[in-house]
Amino acid sequence: MSVVNRAAVVDGNFTRLVSEWSSPLPPPRDRDLPVLEGGRLTGHRWIELFASQVESRHLDYEARNLKSKNKGYYTIGSTGHEANAAVAAALRPDDPAFLHYRSGAFFRERARQVPGVDSSRDVLLGMVASSDDPISGGRHKVFGSKPMWIPPQTSTIASHLPKAVGAALALERANALGLPLPVPNDAIMVCTFGDASANHNVAAGAVNTALWAWHKGDAVPVLFVCEDNGIGISVPTPGGWIEAAYGDREGLAYVAADGRDLAEVFEAATDAVAWCREKRQPVFLHISTVRMLGHAGSDVETEYRTREEIEAVEALDPLLESARFAISSGLMTPSEVADLYESTRRRIAALGAEVVTRPVLTSAEEVVAPLAPYSPERVAAEAARAPTPEVRGATFGGEDRLPEKQKPRHLAVLLNQALHDTLLKYPEAFLFGEDVAKKGGVYHVTDGLWDTYGDRRVFNTLLDETSILGLAIGAAHLDLLPLPEIQYLAYYHNAEDQIRGEAASLQFFSKGQFRNGMVVRIAALGYQKGFGGHFHNDNSIAALRDVPGVVIAAPSRGDDAVGMLRTALASAKVDGRVVLWLEPIALYMTKDLHEDNDGGWLCRYPEPGVAVPFGKARVWPCEGKADLSIVTFGNGTWLSLRAARILERDHGIRARVTDLRWLNPLDVDTLKAEAEATGRVLVVDEGRKTGGLSEAIFTAIIEACPRPPKMARDVGADTYIPLGNAWKYCLPSEASIVEKARALVRG
Repeated sequence: MSVVNRAAVVDGNFTRLVSEWSSPLPPPRDRDLPVLEGGRLTGHRWIELFASQVESRHLDYEARNLKSKNKGYYTIGSTGHEANAAVAAALRPDDPAFLHYRSGAFFRERARQVPGVDSSRDVLLGMVASSDDPISGGRHKVFGSKPMWIPPQTSTIASHLPKAVGAALALERANALGLPLPVPNDAIMVCTFGDASANHNVAAGAVNTALWAWHKGDAVPVLFVCEDNGIGISVPTPGGWIEAAYGDREGLAYVAADGRDLAEVFEAATDAVAWCREKRQPVFLHISTVRMLGHAGSDVETEYRTREEIEAVEALDPLLESARFAISSGLMTPSEVADLYESTRRRIAALGAEVVTRPVLTSAEEVVAPLAPYSPERVAAEAARAPTPEVRGATFGGEDRLPEKQKPRHLAVLLNQALHDTLLKYPEAFLFGEDVAKKGGVYHVTDGLWDTYGDRRVFNTLLDETSILGLAIGAAHLDLLPLPEIQYLAYYHNAEDQIRGEAASLQFFSKGQFRNGMVVRIAALGYQKGFGGHFHNDNSIAALRDVPGVVIAAPSRGDDAVGMLRTALASAKVDGRVVLWLEPIALYMTKDLHEDNDGGWLCRYPEPGVAVPFGKARVWPCEGKADLSIVTFGNGTWLSLRAARILERDHGIRARVTDLRWLNPLDVDTLKAEAEATGRVLVVDEGRKTGGLSEAIFTAIIEACPRPPKMARDVGADTYIPLGNAWKYCLPSEASIVEKARALVRG
């Protein structure tokens, strides 16, 4: 049984309608007049929108043509959704747009508003994965453009909605503070998505966040555009569901339009945009569309739709409706419609033939080039830059109250002082999360920041990690410097895709043209002596390490924390890096190291300008020649230093201790030097045996050393951490470190 080429059928339906037009032709219509009585869309403008619809359609056809020749790689199309051209027309090109993958006509129409952009060629370059693609450089086919203010999105399932809401909220805070922005003060954020995506928890959370913020009095200028085609791949959306779910939500302005009627969509979108821009209120624009040609080229619709159902959908083709309107209203003659359609076909086909000759990525080095930029000299200089003494003195209450002039303090206090300095140094910095404002955080690390800097810069969020990270991404899109707090590491896992799928991928898919540098503070790791069970003693960092390009920092001491934070912020500011900043909860208030009241874990606040080098470990040497090197991080540093003292005092074994400090990137040079210096390496990793950091450390040493040392590891068990005293059986301890070290030296 042969498979019918539905694209050819849909194409033939259009050409046949126009070529066989038999109804009487009306007199030519004045194109300067509105096409609807009392409307705002003129005939000239309607024809431009129609041209964008036609161009988007032929791009879909060419995508399938290229795929059939094994020269193209992407066939998810916009056929049936072309009314979104009218949404683009209702917006300004400096309204940031976060688009889903059926936004071809929107992309084309916005390009009309931005000189110098050849949107069709750009899209085709993406389809053939050419390195000439101006947005992703051949890394993915995306709708994205720096001059058009369209950050790239891949095959997103609503994951872009939180950052659209975040950008809207951040815009209004920046406006209130008088901060410079890369978009106009009255810009609005727009995000497009389908009816199936509207059911995703991320979409529901984003809308909920927008309404929560609006309800408490914040301005939230975000336009949600749901293009409702009634089906998600093969799963139908119940009729009327989107209106039932979103049509009567307090605080959410709801506007609906028929996506087959270009003029109606334009008028509805214009109203929705005006309301959103003037009222600074979230608006939900619900456009009924149809999905034709399947979900993608590989989707065989006949597996879940009858031929009659497919043909019924194709009869609702919005391009057929646009052609009928153009001809029957006198805007265009059949020959003019045919000329537009066929000339566009020829032009797109010529572009398709041209783009397959363009270069492609040819090495891993080319692929990863924009993923994790690092400018050592600029980062170091920015880290060393400090607020003026006068500004700091005024904030801290006088020169004698400056933190570097105080007695040594524990980690939580020094972090708090470093955050004070951060907000002084960066007026564009925002600190936010659950309980961080008046309460000062669960562990008081943010104590006093709200009092000093106000609730526009230090503020509480709702209890939703996806929205917290979405707010950070959206703020960073506007060149602000977000410091979101995730209250516990386990809570990060609720929203990990906001980092993996959105924040960390942005520079990769935009060749570094878009960036969202941030420092995500996460209270983390174990050793809380029975408190909280696995949700508050989470030692799982495998999900963090799996995200390409992120920086992972884990200070164990107050002085290192201050110096590292300065560098982390500089990396976010200079290179747009996403930094995951792990604060070991069990060491927040730790004062002593070896004996009660020895103050061995208290530190002085580093002088302004002093920073810890990016990716550089810290080594505690021992007197005389060492018998082994202990490599660790976080709580393991404190434990290993205690164990090293016991080893030398009770067993005559000298140990050097290396605190990695930066878990990604690893300091391979120091690992190599330590391995070669002692010939024995014990890795103390409070993470799990499987997926913990020890595996990466072993691999790095083996690859770096021509003659690898003897190695062993003391790691957490492959389990969740239990409540009560049983936790101690699941994590490394002083005793276990001593035992493993002795066995390694004896062996």
